[in-house]
Amino acid sequence: MQNLMHNVSTSRRTKMIKSTVIIFLLVSCQVFLCAVHKTPVSSFIFCSTTEFSNFLYYLVRPNIISRSQWGARRPSSVRNLAEDPAPFVVIHHSDSDSCITQAICQARVRSFQNHHMNNKNWADIGYNFLVGEDGNVYEGRGWGKHGSHSKPYNSKSIGICIIGNFNRIFFNNTHTHIYIYFELKFLRKFIEIFADHNPNAAAVKAVQDLIEYGVSLGKIQENYTLLGHRQTTQTTCPGDSLYQLIQTWPHWSSN
Repeated sequence: MQNLMHNVSTSRRTKMIKSTVIIFLLVSCQVFLCAVHKTPVSSFIFCSTTEFSNFLYYLVRPNIISRSQWGARRPSSVRNLAEDPAPFVVIHHSDSDSCITQAICQARVRSFQNHHMNNKNWADIGYNFLVGEDGNVYEGRGWGKHGSHSKPYNSKSIGICIIGNFNRIFFNNTHTHIYIYFELKFLRKFIEIFADHNPNAAAVKAVQDLIEYGVSLGKIQENYTLLGHRQTTQTTCPGDSLYQLIQTWPHWSSN
């Protein structure tokens, strides 16, 4: 957990440094261009703000694999969010095998869509976006669309599913729970650490970048509330380990 958070923190610091340098260069170019064109200061402030809004979201834009790229089926119907930009972001896990290559992740996403449409009789894949441990974001229903991932929040949230199973396995010595007992303490400790499984740093970064990108696009409210799926309905999703992790992220709320 500490190594994961350290890697994400280091990555975000690196991005902030790069962003600061790019913003400085952008401002310098704007000053130069406005000086050349004899643009008043007030006009410079206006045009630079516009340039920033058009430019900054590219700094945090994750690599999004479009529906056509992963081979999505056409939805049977499409509904827009009742509240757009969305005031909530709901985090899920797929409760399946994870994926670390684009080819495998795309196959996973196609299988999810088939299951949701064929078995659950939903109009489309349930989530707005999915994220693989390959570091890519996979477009589900997309921005501004009514999902089928958290029934009380489908009309007012962006549902993001991280592909994988992030439940924690507990080992207990009593007979009141299912457990595996290891006589050797070091082996038991190793298994406990191994069982505390979180998404890798690439997936965590992709999710956080996607949320920031949604805010910059005006598709997620700036004061959005981050929730785990289990906070919206009776479920173990997004898994004990991932749920504990997202509680350290900005905007998470226990309410």
